[in-house]
Amino acid sequence: MAGALQLPVVDLSSPDRFSTANAIRQACIEHGFFYLVNHGVDEELVKKVFEQSRNFFSLPVEDKMKLVQRNHRGYARLYTIKLDPNPSTKGDTREAFYMGPLADGHNQWPSEEDLPSWRSTVETYYQKVASVGTKLLSLIALSLNLDEDLFEKLGALNDPLAMMGLLHYPGDHLDSSNEEIYGASAHSDFGMITLLATDGVPGLQICREKSEQPQVWEDVPSLSGAFIVNIGDMMERWTNYQYCIECCHRNKNATPWRSSRTRARTASLNVWKPVAVNLVRQGID
Repeated sequence: MAGALQLPVVDLSSPDRFSTANAIRQACIEHGFFYLVNHGVDEELVKKVFEQSRNFFSLPVEDKMKLVQRNHRGYARLYTIKLDPNPSTKGDTREAFYMGPLADGHNQWPSEEDLPSWRSTVETYYQKVASVGTKLLSLIALSLNLDEDLFEKLGALNDPLAMMGLLHYPGDHLDSSNEEIYGASAHSDFGMITLLATDGVPGLQICREKSEQPQVWEDVPSLSGAFIVNIGDMMERWTNYQYCIECCHRNKNATPWRSSRTRARTASLNVWKPVAVNLVRQGID
């Protein structure tokens, strides 16, 4: 295990778009990950999302199971997500709540009576982070020496399948054995990009050379006010493997309450993870 890894920092508000694009290019080639600052999502909104996430995961299991996953939306209980292909593993030590495009009719929501303002808070956050993802994609296109509006012209931003997960890594389920416990086993994300919000609790680790043995895992510290961005499998393929070909990541449970991602797809631990945004377009070759 290596030490902590300080990722490159990308400023979304910088007026020098070419310099920003070059920084993104270098980060995607060398790490596949970077911090995104000055992204425009209000810190108070992020705090409210983590608070609402905590409120949901604190509900009795029977109440959460009323919203069990259908069409990849809703509640996923502990151990139902299994990223490690080893048949002897129990499953990842996390529970999650997933949502997708707000207008497609597939999302499930807790009742306003049980969790007041939960839906409105989460929907607002989803829209804000998806907007950040769209802005970032124009810079990624520029980083590839392509037109900024490439993804828009291709139709990749028409009704994008932006998935968001609130992730909870409950430390009270850790056993006393010497076996390493993972909230998310080693994997790469399937979409274009993931934006992860963190509450500051450690857990995210990156392996920059996944084919090497033994693998070297580096801790990724949080950066206040920043999203952690990573490139997904789809972007890797679209860039003809210029970006992120050897990197993968995992989330290691170590202490009771962690929360790391918000992915409007996408992580983290006792964690409350509003997780990150995966902008995915179906049907693009």
